[in-house]
Amino acid sequence: MLAPTDRELDALKVLWDRGEATVRDVCDAMNARGAELAYTTVLSLLQVMEQKGLVSHRRDGKAYVYLPLIKRTETFRQIAGGFLERVFDGAVDEYLVHALESRPLDARQLDELQAMIDAARKRAEGAGD
Repeated sequence: MLAPTDRELDALKVLWDRGEATVRDVCDAMNARGAELAYTTVLSLLQVMEQKGLVSHRRDGKAYVYLPLIKRTETFRQIAGGFLERVFDGAVDEYLVHALESRPLDARQLDELQAMIDAARKRAEGAGD
């Protein structure tokens, strides 16, 4: 699967949040986030996304209702992995240092990160058995 472009990712986020949406719904949601897109631009975007296998549609009266064909988690994993390889040559530690320095985290977020690190450590130790 090709990774979605930034604009396609914005449209996918709307569809993932809603499950499905009309072109108008996607357009309004993207514009509410500051996109300033015309309806026809969003329609073209969704049509290209359908050709790429990212979304599908069904007809509901005169409106087309679009739904995502790819999962959020898998898409984010693919994008993150590609970014990590492209920018940091796969160096997770270097990425994390820059990510942690780029914005402050509260105690809850740090606890969640620690839990993820602990789980990854257990998987790595289990893989060595």
